[in-house]
Amino acid sequence: MSDNVLVVHGGGPTAVINSSLYGVLKEAKECGKIGKVYGAMGGSEAILKERFLDLLQFPEEKLKLLLTTPATAIGSSRYALEEADYAAMPAIFEKYNIRYVLLNGGNGTMDTCGRIYHACREAGVKVVGIPKTIDNDIAITDHTPGFGSAARYIAATTAEAGVDVKSLPIHVCVIEAMGRNAGWIAASSALARKKPGDAPHLIYLPEYPFNEEEFLEDVKRLHEEKGGVVVVASEGLKNEKGEPIVPPIFKTDRATYYGDVSAHLANLVVKRLGIKARNEKPGICGRASIAWQSPVDRDEAVLAGREALRAAMRGESGVMIGFIRDETPDGSYKIHVESIPIEQVMLYERVIPETYVNERKNDVTQEFVDWCRPLIGPELPDFIDFNDYYEEEKRK
Repeated sequence: MSDNVLVVHGGGPTAVINSSLYGVLKEAKECGKIGKVYGAMGGSEAILKERFLDLLQFPEEKLKLLLTTPATAIGSSRYALEEADYAAMPAIFEKYNIRYVLLNGGNGTMDTCGRIYHACREAGVKVVGIPKTIDNDIAITDHTPGFGSAARYIAATTAEAGVDVKSLPIHVCVIEAMGRNAGWIAASSALARKKPGDAPHLIYLPEYPFNEEEFLEDVKRLHEEKGGVVVVASEGLKNEKGEPIVPPIFKTDRATYYGDVSAHLANLVVKRLGIKARNEKPGICGRASIAWQSPVDRDEAVLAGREALRAAMRGESGVMIGFIRDETPDGSYKIHVESIPIEQVMLYERVIPETYVNERKNDVTQEFVDWCRPLIGPELPDFIDFNDYYEEEKRK
């Protein structure tokens, strides 16, 4: 009897989580040693309810749609497992002849991965983590599948909004980026810039205290210079005391649902500076966009899925597949994968280092841009602005 695989999705989805699933399925087909690849239909809770669907029964033309399907095709959850739940899993896996369990998710899912690994060691079940999060806050790995596409989306959205604001330079636009305690997505908006002066004009990250007075000073100065200003702010901005600048709407042990930071900042600009301002909150649009999916991100997500199954079949367990960036003679982008002990990544948040942020803490450095640039894929489209030509002719 052939061994079976179970793939479990956890937490918020991304634009490429299904690509990792596709990678698992491709590897299972090509190795010829796997009987079934079950999808846990609805996240970790689906294990206990035994809601399994064999995905290998579907033809390739259907499975290939996973590469361009947003969210998760097998469903996810934020179900909090108890000790009794973990203890029940070995018997369930034995019932379905599941020898390999692959958990695809972020920090919380990697914690679950570690706990399932410990619960199943004596049963011989191999448990491997596939990293996934738009927040890019998993430790050790250079970056995570899902982030490159979210970064491409926020950069493209900021570039488009920047052109709009420049063409009618009468207000301040505040764009709110997801990311909780890590500002990787907000920082990625810097890749919108093609030349000096392009949006975003200000970037604020949750790793560093937000100074309201400095923010207003910067907005006022830029508005006087440009007329239109684009600000990108992380949803997790905190003040000098480490408190969210907008009280959370709802909070659990594992998640915080932030208040509307962009609306708060736009209101500050209106009330304190008397400048017209508006806020934009793309929210889950940024993690669900296939139109702005990064092909680099998609291909690496497929690779992560393939390598997770390969690692499990080699007998590895209690590890997560990680990306390590290689140094190359010409500075080109190249990565390789490594198996990282799961204990090193369980619930450990990786935040933006200080070398990636400017002194005033309202922008990122070129070092960050150089690190991030390869992850978003092809260059963003160029735009034309005849005002630039007009100003140039006036100077002649």
